[in-house]
Amino acid sequence: MASSGGLSRRRVGGATSSSYNDDDDDTSKPRYTNGNGSTTGGSGTSTPVQHAGSAFEGGSKIAFDPRDLQQDATEEAKIGGKMPRLTIMEEVLLLGIKDKQGYLSFWNDNISYALRGCILIELALRRRIALVKDPNRRRVPITERIVEVIDDRQTGETILDEALRMIKSQQDIEKLSINSWIDLLSGETWNVMKIGFQLKQVRERLAKGLVDKGVLRTEKRNFLLFDMATHPVADVRTKENLINRVVTLLTSTTSAVPPAALDKEGVQCRVLRAVCLVCAAYTASVLDNAFGRLGYEEREAAFQRCDEILSEFVVWPFGSGSGGGSTTPATAAGRRRQATRLASGMSLEVSGRDVVLGLVQEVRKEAVGGDEDVGFELIAGVLEVLSKLDSLL
Repeated sequence: MASSGGLSRRRVGGATSSSYNDDDDDTSKPRYTNGNGSTTGGSGTSTPVQHAGSAFEGGSKIAFDPRDLQQDATEEAKIGGKMPRLTIMEEVLLLGIKDKQGYLSFWNDNISYALRGCILIELALRRRIALVKDPNRRRVPITERIVEVIDDRQTGETILDEALRMIKSQQDIEKLSINSWIDLLSGETWNVMKIGFQLKQVRERLAKGLVDKGVLRTEKRNFLLFDMATHPVADVRTKENLINRVVTLLTSTTSAVPPAALDKEGVQCRVLRAVCLVCAAYTASVLDNAFGRLGYEEREAAFQRCDEILSEFVVWPFGSGSGGGSTTPATAAGRRRQATRLASGMSLEVSGRDVVLGLVQEVRKEAVGGDEDVGFELIAGVLEVLSKLDSLL
C-alpha cells in the first residue's frame, strides 16, 4: 500500500494505448484510456490527451518531435529539395575504399586534397557558402574569387559544420579565396598562424560516419608491425548503386540525362551532384575503381567523357569553356591519356558531345538566378582547383 505522502501509479486499461498520470487531483478514481486517445475518469467524463508525436499518439509510431519535421520542411523549401543520404565526400571515399580490405590505396596522394574541395562543394550545394557578389570579381581568375558564409546554420554533418565555423570566424578578420580555403583545410600553407585551419583525419572521420550510416563496418587488421582499423563494405547494395550511377552517367549515349545516373527523385540539385561526384572522383584518382566491369575501350571512352564533362564545368557560366567543341582535356592525366591515344593511332572524336551539353542544360535549370548564382560559381572554382591537382602535388 502506497503512503499518503508519496507518489502513486494509476492503473490504466488497454494494452496498446496506456498512459500514466501522477497528478495529485482525484487520486481515488482510476483513469482509463479509450481507443481514441482520450482518458476517462471515474465520473465518465473524457478529456483528450495531448502527445507530442509519441508512440502513444498512433499506437505504433516511433517517437519524434513535430518541430523537427517543420524545420526539415523549411530547410527543403529553402534549398530546393531534400538532402541525400550520403554527402559527396562520403561517396568519393566509398568509391575509393576496397570492398573486402576496407582501406584506400596507399599510393593515392590526391584523395585527401580532393576531399577538402568536396567539403566546399557540399557547403555550396546546401546554400551555406557562396562567392562574394562583387561585380569586379570577373576580373580575377575564378579560383581567386572570395568566399563568404551566407547561412551559418548547422548542417548536421560534423565535418561540414566544423569547416563552416572556421570560414565564419575567419571572414570577420579576412575573407579568403577558393584556392586559399582548400589549401588551408588541407594544411598546405607556410603560414604557421593559419595551420589551425587544417581539418585533420578527414578520411577516418568520413569512414566512421559511413559506419554510423550502416554502409561500412569496422574491423582490426594486422599490417606486420602495427594494427590498423579498417572499414570493409557492409552494405554492398549502396556501393553497387553508387557505381551504377557513375557508370551510367559516363557511358550514356543520349542527350537526356538517364534517371539511373541520378540520385532519388526529390533530392536537391541531383544533376549537379552527379556531375560533381564523377569530377571529384576523377580528380581523386578513385574513378577507375568503378570501371571494373568495363572493357579497355569502354574504360578509355568513360575517362574521355569525364574529361569532357570536367572541361565544361570548370568555367563559369557552365558550358562556356569549349564552345567550338575543343577536345583538349581539363586535367594533366587527361592530356597524358590523349597523348597515349595519339601515339597508338586511336581516334579522338568527341562522341559524347551531345550528352555533355545535355548535362549542362539540366544543371542550368537547377541554378538560382541563372548566371548570377554565386553558389554554383563557387563550385566551378573548386572544380577548377581540383582539375590542376596533378600539377599541384
